[in-house]
Amino acid sequence: MPDLRAATADRIGRLAGRAPAWSLAILAILSVQVGSAGSIGLFATIGASGTAWLRLSAGAVLFLLLKRPRLRGRPRREILGAVALGATTGLMTSSFLAAIQRIPMGTAVAIEFLGPLLVAVIGTRQLRRLLWPVLALGGVLILTEPWVGSVDLLGIVFAIGGGTGWAIYIVLTAVVGDRFEGLEGLSITIPVAAVVAGVVGVPQAWGHLAWGDVVYSLGLAVLLPVLPYSLELLALRRLSTSTFGTLMALEPAMAAGIGALMLSQVLTPLQLGGMAAVVIAGVGAVQSGTRETPHPPAADVPIPLVE
Repeated sequence: MPDLRAATADRIGRLAGRAPAWSLAILAILSVQVGSAGSIGLFATIGASGTAWLRLSAGAVLFLLLKRPRLRGRPRREILGAVALGATTGLMTSSFLAAIQRIPMGTAVAIEFLGPLLVAVIGTRQLRRLLWPVLALGGVLILTEPWVGSVDLLGIVFAIGGGTGWAIYIVLTAVVGDRFEGLEGLSITIPVAAVVAGVVGVPQAWGHLAWGDVVYSLGLAVLLPVLPYSLELLALRRLSTSTFGTLMALEPAMAAGIGALMLSQVLTPLQLGGMAAVVIAGVGAVQSGTRETPHPPAADVPIPLVE
């Protein structure tokens, strides 16, 4: 059985290594949005924070079953980096689910996207590239329509918090991906994320959990965090953080599409224009290039999804 599992992991790793890095990022986006839309069904019984905790806990169990992390002998700096990524992931997930409980999913993701967009342009010496965040901000204002007077300010605050976490997540994931092989880093970060989310999530969900919710959460955990976080980690090993951040330009549009299909959250023509502005800003900020890593190239040393 161990040989079969190792052979399967090696095959999956080689397949992922041959796939274009951008395709891994796109598949991760789709998985995130479908998983997010599916999570809303749990809000009525265990709340947004309870859902974040339960989903991350299910993901932690799955990651630990797939790969037990090796902590002994590792530099303290590496472990602290993984813990920091886990704490960021827990806060980001909780903030995002709290946001989509209050505002449409496409709008929440568009606001969150300001975080990755800033990662993409920060430190640039080309002043014209700084216009893209301004365009994206204009698009967000059109999406939220503050002049209508029906803005859920708390929902927007949660989305901004999620965007801040998303920006930090991109940077830390690149660092952790350089220092941990396969799923080993995620087998540390996701349990930490579950503990962080549980600070608010456990009291909110306590007394309302049913076995059906637990089983449903296991399915959601495959869609988010197991599949997308694994794909993003692999993608970030082969892309610069700026390129990866701006590939996320498609995420607001994908969220709006999934929101319309699964949640009947249809945007107005004006809001579609705002969404287009956000996407154009992301695409405009794209910077070509791949990142140099301290590891051997993926073509020589395949990175397994499962070990």
